[in-house]
Amino acid sequence: MDQEAREQGATFDPKFDSHGLITTVVTHHQSNEVLMVAFMNQDAINQTLATRRAHFWSRSRQRLWMKGETSGHVIEVTEVLVDCDQDALVVKGVPKGPTCHTNARSCFYRRLALGEGDGNPIVKVNT
Repeated sequence: MDQEAREQGATFDPKFDSHGLITTVVTHHQSNEVLMVAFMNQDAINQTLATRRAHFWSRSRQRLWMKGETSGHVIEVTEVLVDCDQDALVVKGVPKGPTCHTNARSCFYRRLALGEGDGNPIVKVNT
């Protein structure tokens, strides 16, 4: 697919990286809060679209997994957004419980303490 067709056309043709993965940002469907970042391969995309539950490729386990398959904290997908050159996705969804494996609502529960001294640069935030 040429660049113009990829950027302006109506055909979904994800541009995977050299490992067959695409970066996926998961946000809350109402608040747009960033819940997690993960990777999808073609199988994960297919399973997500078929089931409307978020599936990803685990780089550490080298296997497909459904979010919440052990915890029950699934993410019900309401929308999938594709960026301009189709090399990143945003999955909007309804989390059924904490999203992070630490039991935090979001995986982004800390921030860098920019310019706040020489101590620990990571500070917990309310999520």
